[in-house]
Amino acid sequence: MSQQTLVIATRNSGKLFELRQLLRVLPFTLCDLNSFPLVESVEETGATFAENACVKARVYAQQTRSMALADDSGLEVNSLGGAPGVYSARYAGDGASDAQRTDKLLAKLSKAIPGDRAARFVSAVAIANSAGRILNVSLGVCDGRIAEVPRGSNGFGYDPIFIPDGYSQTFGELSDEVKNQISHRAYALKGALDFLRSLTTASGDD
Repeated sequence: MSQQTLVIATRNSGKLFELRQLLRVLPFTLCDLNSFPLVESVEETGATFAENACVKARVYAQQTRSMALADDSGLEVNSLGGAPGVYSARYAGDGASDAQRTDKLLAKLSKAIPGDRAARFVSAVAIANSAGRILNVSLGVCDGRIAEVPRGSNGFGYDPIFIPDGYSQTFGELSDEVKNQISHRAYALKGALDFLRSLTTASGDD
């Protein structure tokens, strides 16, 4: 019996690497959106991470006619009123680099409440079946603070300026092994993994 395909709804190489590391234990054939060149991009119009994850999972599942897993993640900074939030990937405008988004956030933070650098990463992971019906949504949070300057080259996005609670290193300095145990995406994916395992267990009982 051939393995079922699970489409990871991203073209972001950094995110894809991270998700593959976390999902490799599953008995699914994993592929990303680059395997479907005719798939049209989905506009993220949701007001929350969960809404955006559901929109992406639903539409990409319908377009690829496969089960799809989509995540929407972002950084919420306390003294910026929760910004950049769901706009994390577009914080410095469409097409901006990770470095440009990071520079803008640090500049904004320098003018905000002095000394308050508390922040948290939030992730929502949604799974939809091939018909586009949402089967499961799970959430994960990692609390921490914003570093004074970027440190480290590991990870992607805002990783070089985020220091998780209990650590002195940024996500950009921590190893993949450590990050995959404590990150917001890791926590959200634990719920998704449990759900996907239940699917394979149920099918194995038939």
